[in-house]
Amino acid sequence: EVQVVESGGGLVQPGGSLRLSCSASGFTFSRYAMTWVRQAPGKGLEWISGINSGGDTTTYADSVKGRFTISRDDAKNTLYLQMNSLKPEDTAVYYCGRSYYYWRYVPYDDRGQGTQVTVSS
Repeated sequence: EVQVVESGGGLVQPGGSLRLSCSASGFTFSRYAMTWVRQAPGKGLEWISGINSGGDTTTYADSVKGRFTISRDDAKNTLYLQMNSLKPEDTAVYYCGRSYYYWRYVPYDDRGQGTQVTVSS
């Protein structure tokens, strides 16, 4: 059974940092591009970052470029998202998943439960 479990979210002040993790199981993690997407309250799903199967190519949405860093540890079947200089508009539920393309969200599977990130003073 394919499963991804996101963690690391929480409440942080503007300008702060968080590191999200995505633990994957049920598939050969190293063979797949992985992406992070988010959904803010009352808004649609937004692709924010992706990494290729080799881990040597990453890409970001303009809204997070220069602030967020995606990475992967294939030995641990884990995807990460380091988020710095957080803004209130980053408040959302964050989801990870394997995707047909790393540069946009075309998922193989249904989304997991996600992890809530709230940026507020």
